[in-house]
Amino acid sequence: MPTITDTESLGLLIRKERKAQKLTQEQLAGLTGVGVRFVRELEAGKESCQVGRALQVAASLGLTVSIGSRRESAP
Repeated sequence: MPTITDTESLGLLIRKERKAQKLTQEQLAGLTGVGVRFVRELEAGKESCQVGRALQVAASLGLTVSIGSRRESAP
């Protein structure tokens, strides 16, 4: 699973998965109940995108989001 460190890498992951599923931005917006503009801004890595909506889009693509502590991976 890739490590997401910023909004740009999250957007790229969303875009990659959307394209792998052969969905347009418009189709993804319709499936998730968000606007096309939001999908475009999310994929572009806009920092002010709402986390809840971003998670909603990720979930609709079948992506899971996991958060871990750096302390957990320390030896």
